[in-house]
Amino acid sequence: MSLDDKDLMIINMLKENSRTPYTDIARKLGISDVAVLKRIRKLEQLGVIKKYTIIVDPKKLGYNAVSITGIDSEPEHLFNVLEELKNKDYVNFLALTSGDHSIIAIIWAHDSRELARIHDEISKINGVKRVCPALILDILKE
Repeated sequence: MSLDDKDLMIINMLKENSRTPYTDIARKLGISDVAVLKRIRKLEQLGVIKKYTIIVDPKKLGYNAVSITGIDSEPEHLFNVLEELKNKDYVNFLALTSGDHSIIAIIWAHDSRELARIHDEISKINGVKRVCPALILDILKE
């Protein structure tokens, strides 16, 4: 897969605002909007662009307690724990990692009491050894 500077500029513009009109992208890159469309379709087919989404402010939706939670699991239960977490509505991001914790989840809760209840619930999932939450105080870059 070979991406050139124009592809990278398209990606950066769409990362900034996925609703940027192709005509605006074309004007900035000095190419036609049809060329932009073809490049974006190629990036989608290659899997470089996986989806278009929005970023919401959890607080504006009533979620005033958000944590990045490391979860340690017994190795033989790892994939069962991941599957159970994947089905929880309060889990907004879930990753298998090679870092300090084998699982990282971003949890949204309405308040600290609910967040504590959620972390307790996670700790009781079969195979979970430890739950290590870090509360998000402020987001500086998304």
